[in-house]
Amino acid sequence: MLKITKITIAFLLIAALGGCGKKAKTPEAGNPVPSETPQESVQPTITPEATPASDNKDGEGDIMMEVPDLTSLDSITLIVNKQRPLGEDYEPADLVKPDVPLAKSSVTLRQEAADAMKVMFDAATEDGISLMIGSGYRSYDYQKNLYKNYVARDGEEEANRYSAKPGQSEHQTGLAADLSGTNSSCYLKGCFKDTDEGVWLKENAWKYGFILRYPEGKEEITGYIFEPWHYRYFGKEEAQKIYESGLTVEEYYNLQDSGLRSR
Repeated sequence: MLKITKITIAFLLIAALGGCGKKAKTPEAGNPVPSETPQESVQPTITPEATPASDNKDGEGDIMMEVPDLTSLDSITLIVNKQRPLGEDYEPADLVKPDVPLAKSSVTLRQEAADAMKVMFDAATEDGISLMIGSGYRSYDYQKNLYKNYVARDGEEEANRYSAKPGQSEHQTGLAADLSGTNSSCYLKGCFKDTDEGVWLKENAWKYGFILRYPEGKEEITGYIFEPWHYRYFGKEEAQKIYESGLTVEEYYNLQDSGLRSR
């Protein structure tokens, strides 16, 4: 009995010593087992409104960035287009008359956009450029009549290329304006891009928070022909990002295809 006891004890000691190695951890409740795929090979999932499409001009991959509020009616980054319309009763609560040259006294913009427009116009004046606002905020009903007249004149298919249906116009946000020189040279015409005013705006408007909304050669993406006179306020920080990306608003915020949905 003594031998057996000693042998048994010896075996128990050996077993105990052999178990001193590192024990494999089991996942705790609610914690999944880590993937064996190397972390650097796992690509982040990009959803239409999770990140901008890219801010990398070399196309080397998407960069995770915080996306501003694109849907709230009071947001200055509200996106309105053919797939994201406004209701017929929507009118901004803070419309004011900009303190700049106006083609008509009824022109209004949202307060922040109007203030930024004043700063931009003053800067343009210092550079010898005289600007004027031809059109600002438009109500749903105003746009409805405007669109109806264009359809009667040019037909629906052609009108859809340059005029928004009611509810689909950026002008209803109070954040967009059609601009020209004070001499109205080439107002609402493609030749505005070659005027001194058009060139100055293209090169400088982003510094004051405004983006050329419908660039040349992007009709299939934006839904509208090139409008060198149509500028939209996004705020200085956001406008700089969009401008430097070289992308349209729809491309920058990854709102193409399935991302273009009515809200």
